[in-house]
Amino acid sequence: MAANSQRGPCEPPAWVEPMLATPDGGRLPSGPDWSFEDKLDGYRCAARVSRAGSVALTSRNGLDLTTEFAELTGPVAEVFAGRAGVLDGEVVAYDEHGRIDFGLLQERRGRHRRRRDLPPRGAGSGVDVRFLAFDLLRLGEDDLLRRPYDERRAMLAALPMPDPYRVGVVRALTYDRLRVERLTPELLLRRAGEAGYEGLVAKLRRSAYEPGRRSESWLKHPLVRTQEVVVCGWRPGRGGLSGSLGGLLLGAHDPVTGDLVYLGDVGTGFSRAQRADLLDALKPLERRTHPFATTPPREDVARALWVEPRLVGEVVYRTFTRAGRLRHTAWRGLREDRSPGEVLAPEDDHTTTASTPTPPPTEDPGTADAPAAADVGPGGRITVRVDGTRLRLSNLDKVMYPATGFTKGEVVHYYTAVAPLLLPRLRGRPVTVVRWPDGVEGQSWFGKNVPAGAPDWLRTVRLAGSGSRDSGAPVEYPLLDDLPSLVWAANLAALELHVPQWTVGPDGAPRPPDRLVIDLDPGEGTTIVDCCRVAERVRDVLVADGLTPLAKTSGSKGMQLYAAIVTDRADAPSTYAKQVAQRLARETPDAVTAVMGKSHRTGRVFLDWSQNNPAKTTVAPYSLRGRDHPTASTPVTWDEVRACRQPAQLVFTAEDVLARMDTVGDLLADLDTTGAPLPARSGG
Repeated sequence: MAANSQRGPCEPPAWVEPMLATPDGGRLPSGPDWSFEDKLDGYRCAARVSRAGSVALTSRNGLDLTTEFAELTGPVAEVFAGRAGVLDGEVVAYDEHGRIDFGLLQERRGRHRRRRDLPPRGAGSGVDVRFLAFDLLRLGEDDLLRRPYDERRAMLAALPMPDPYRVGVVRALTYDRLRVERLTPELLLRRAGEAGYEGLVAKLRRSAYEPGRRSESWLKHPLVRTQEVVVCGWRPGRGGLSGSLGGLLLGAHDPVTGDLVYLGDVGTGFSRAQRADLLDALKPLERRTHPFATTPPREDVARALWVEPRLVGEVVYRTFTRAGRLRHTAWRGLREDRSPGEVLAPEDDHTTTASTPTPPPTEDPGTADAPAAADVGPGGRITVRVDGTRLRLSNLDKVMYPATGFTKGEVVHYYTAVAPLLLPRLRGRPVTVVRWPDGVEGQSWFGKNVPAGAPDWLRTVRLAGSGSRDSGAPVEYPLLDDLPSLVWAANLAALELHVPQWTVGPDGAPRPPDRLVIDLDPGEGTTIVDCCRVAERVRDVLVADGLTPLAKTSGSKGMQLYAAIVTDRADAPSTYAKQVAQRLARETPDAVTAVMGKSHRTGRVFLDWSQNNPAKTTVAPYSLRGRDHPTASTPVTWDEVRACRQPAQLVFTAEDVLARMDTVGDLLADLDTTGAPLPARSGG
């Protein structure tokens, strides 16, 4: 932010990528080094104010929110009274009970998206918003990023709030203050839950502000709630879940009228076995119409198939919205000990008191089909049953990503949850894993040969050492074709999964390539934003040649484009990809290179055509990466590629990927149906 001193009086200070909190693993920190803030359920926002009073409101991923929340700009400017400044905080909305309500904020945002001609300053939106600051990053000419948290908070608290209805400061209590009030962090957490907050954020009082980092100086502790639900319908799965159950539509009885009311849906938390079992249980209960007293909104129940409301289940959820919907749901299982008539909807979030801290994932790998029956052995080892196969898991509380506290248990959970989309991209392909037994800050190695002690049920294939048709010492590769195999690999701390662009047949022999891949690698001085601009051009070439290109991030700095192909020559994809890369390099030599040498990549995007060599592998879609944070190689839409203007827009963590499963589905499903011959000039 040093460049701010050169900015004009009307130009707000530069945007600072926000500092992020790390999950606390289910254990709130304690002691005099910590201060505690309420965790808000709103939109993260930086408020940047110039000396002349102009204001820019910027989202966590760099989007401009100024027009959307224009009514906040004047009150925010008044806070600094003619000085420049930057506040970090959240935009929130309140319900009629004075509780922060994310559902109202979503309603307002939906109207804003549908009506870009809203009057200025939020008039007519119907939902008032407030900016709640929790940090001060600049005051006048002073950059405060390196100042201790306590000092920044004291300066924030001293700022005037001329319009507290629009701008305020998040409550913060030091550990010493808690002791004076006869409180503990646990009691404060309980009160936060009763007040309707998302949880607590503990902040190290001596810590600096670390832009763009998910730091252990800030530890977040969200709250999780459970709710019994009546299963009232279901949606068929799509893409990788085609032919299976995609999600459930939920209901409960109104506590006052007794009517069966719609509560929303759930699409995550199921194992493959649970999806199959639920589908078997639901089909005999099918009915033509919905069972609710009032018809749910049409857009909420698209593709729904209705059933008699006889099955009772349980979900975990984060909040219950003003509109009567459960938010952030995950399936826990059927409750055969409950009858539908006993299931009552939450009255609202204002009376809910059963707020429970998220437990550390030490005994449940996620959605294995019988985690409750897990046997805990010595050294923290447990035995679980996954799709009917018994597996021994160990050290699930070992931290794999120290920067975030992401554990091996969470790695197992991620791969279990994403399996419906990942397994179709692994099936039949020999897998090379990259293992980090001591976490991403320790040593790693590529593993091709199945290790000693692998279970006898694991499918393998014996190939030449390179994985190609070339001669070499034989290698026994694993084939991760099912959920037990995937969980087995995750338990080995195999964070990364790499596969070739070809599969093996029933006889174990390699087949011709069925995928073309073009790897876009940003050279020094470029980012994934530059990759996106080049990817758009590559897409045009591939489409003109009759192919159907699909995009994914690498989970690191670059991205890859896939296209399903039909060829009988192993060298054809490399030949074709090299021609495409050389063509774009000729057209724009300052932006693109097809030459592998590092010296040619500075300021350019390298189109790596060599990834199509039969001996090469590419990181699999949905694979985690061994970076500081648990990012994943994530399929993205072409709209997302075209809209990318900040690298953070195409960075997805494991949590982000699981949240996207229900909203975007299987973006690589076309790889199963769009195979096309390579153009004749490629020799394919």
